[in-house]
Amino acid sequence: MKLLKGLAMSLSLAVTMAFGVATADEVRVPVAEQGKNAGIEVPKSGITKAAVEQKFGAPQSIQGPVGDPPITKWIYAGFTVYFEYDRVIHAVIHHQ
Repeated sequence: MKLLKGLAMSLSLAVTMAFGVATADEVRVPVAEQGKNAGIEVPKSGITKAAVEQKFGAPQSIQGPVGDPPITKWIYAGFTVYFEYDRVIHAVIHHQ
């Protein structure tokens, strides 16, 4: 019995040494920086819907308003703009 335990531990150690420990790299990109180098300009927080439409044109589609405060989403070809009432609260570049 003792011999079997020793053999099992030796085999386990040999397998671990032969294959090593699997590792992986993790890449973290903060949400606000994910499209930084994409060359896509997006609306700044705080500007109005009218200013966004004047600068970027009409959106491809509009969703909302939903909730309280009302959140509206304008979808453009390369990005999406989120509004609270009439002001931009966030813009997100679409994943390429």
